[in-house]
Amino acid sequence: QVQLQESGGGLVQAGGSLRLSCAASGSVESIDDWSWYRQPPGERSGPKLVALITKGDNTRYSDSAKGRFTISRDSIKNTVYLQMNSLVPEDTAVYHCVARPIGVTKEGDGYWGRGTQVTVSS
Repeated sequence: QVQLQESGGGLVQAGGSLRLSCAASGSVESIDDWSWYRQPPGERSGPKLVALITKGDNTRYSDSAKGRFTISRDSIKNTVYLQMNSLVPEDTAVYHCVARPIGVTKEGDGYWGRGTQVTVSS
């Protein structure tokens, strides 16, 4: 089992920055990759991938995150970060940290944190 706790969300003006953190505990050695998903208000299709980082520190981003967001991890602190710059109102969402265990093939399957709210005002 892995437990995830997100923090760092809040209210920010357009153009501002936030850094989200995801502190992991438990069997973190069983995790193959870490990602951030987000679900905007009223979005019924479910959370969408924002950024992903593998154990080997390879990264991947959604088109909307490229060039603005950076995912990173500190393996000593068992913490994953999402640095978000140049925020726009469309970034408003609940952001979830997700840990995918080794052997789980489907992205988005695994352990989910409860999420942290990010609100960007215009």
